[in-house]
Amino acid sequence: MLAGVLVLNTTFASSAPAGAIGPISERFELSEIVGTLMISLFVMGYMFGPLLWGPLSEAYGRRPVFLIPFTFYTLTQVGNAFAPNTAALLIFRFLGGFFAAAPLTNAGAMLGDLWAPEDRGKALSFFALGPFAGPTVSPLITGFMTVAGVHWRWVFGLLAFFAGACTIVVFFTVPETYEPRLSVFLAQKKRKETGDDRYYAPIEHRNIPFTQRLRDILGKPFKILFSEPMLIAITIYQSVCWILACLYLLFDAYPIVFTKGHRLNAGLTGLMYLPVTIGAFIGCFLYIYYWNPRYMRHVAAFDPDPVPPEYRLEMAIWATVPYAAAFLWFGWTSYPSISLWAPMSQGIVMGWAIVWLFLSQLNYIIDTYLVVAASALAANTVIRSIFGATFPLFANKMYTALTPRWASTVLGLFALLCVPIPFVLMRFGPTLRAKSRYSPKEPIPPPAPPKRNDSKA
Repeated sequence: MLAGVLVLNTTFASSAPAGAIGPISERFELSEIVGTLMISLFVMGYMFGPLLWGPLSEAYGRRPVFLIPFTFYTLTQVGNAFAPNTAALLIFRFLGGFFAAAPLTNAGAMLGDLWAPEDRGKALSFFALGPFAGPTVSPLITGFMTVAGVHWRWVFGLLAFFAGACTIVVFFTVPETYEPRLSVFLAQKKRKETGDDRYYAPIEHRNIPFTQRLRDILGKPFKILFSEPMLIAITIYQSVCWILACLYLLFDAYPIVFTKGHRLNAGLTGLMYLPVTIGAFIGCFLYIYYWNPRYMRHVAAFDPDPVPPEYRLEMAIWATVPYAAAFLWFGWTSYPSISLWAPMSQGIVMGWAIVWLFLSQLNYIIDTYLVVAASALAANTVIRSIFGATFPLFANKMYTALTPRWASTVLGLFALLCVPIPFVLMRFGPTLRAKSRYSPKEPIPPPAPPKRNDSKA
């Protein structure tokens, strides 16, 4: 649950300025594009942070990669709260995203450390709420703060207090969970107890020069990504037509439809995001009470062998078309003459479909790559973040030029183009995994014991 809260914290901060962008732009005399950069630069930090945090967690463990980046992330929020000019505001936003990216790669990997595949789904269902509840709830809170006359600096003050509280909780409660790192602690304990230096962990005897280690750390996520067709396919799906690209793009679409079209204030426009969060909760509920028991039946059927990762994608198949349809629903009910309940309620379908897609694909990546899951998730997060950072920069112009109807139709068509990806992975995933350098192969059964020769006995 704390892993989910950490992700909620970082995604909450990513979109929090959206509710106060008016007074911030007025104070620093920002243009529309520079105001949008406050969101894009934070997400752009997600592009670079995972390159470091994912591989570092596989080299030095999960705990320090939670604690150290989150401490600096807290300080960047303090910097934003006291920013004296536009440059300082934008620099601290980028650095905040850079350090906040640690839980996006590290939290899922930590859950992979703690739970076996048959139990991991329930844990990930709580974790999955963070990426969607954060960016959809924050405009509601900060929007009403603006309407109530709260100074915009308190938006960042709220983020600083939230991040600081999470850092303190991490320090006192989160243990190390990465097995190769735990073996180091065990070896150190044995050496101290026995005085025998022959006790050691495998990663202690890696005599790698620092420069090569740095190249390995920074290059490992991309090395895995570009050599793994399965990871490329999942990453394309998530990047082009999924959470960061489309969800952050909607932060520009919702104000056009609800603030300008239906003439709502910033606080009431923030309320329009709530159905996405409600849909996410519904998606998690259905996962726990339908899909997880279904997966447990697969576990029993394949016992004692592990369930192939492709079975994780069954849920995604059912969510692909509704997700695409949600964009068309939003677009063609966005006329000011149509009740705002129509475009608002599509958020329930979108939130439900996003959670099913996220859970199925996150489980698939962890099941497929296991020990290098953090690096695989890092590569996935980097590419998603590139789209998430760039789409909002032209979203407002796109929705203004094409109108919300046709702009949403374009997004829906992109989503439809990606519908075959889960089907293709279901069909060809086992073949691709057999050729993979990073996916663990099926265990080879031990040879049968030799038959006893009773005549010689």
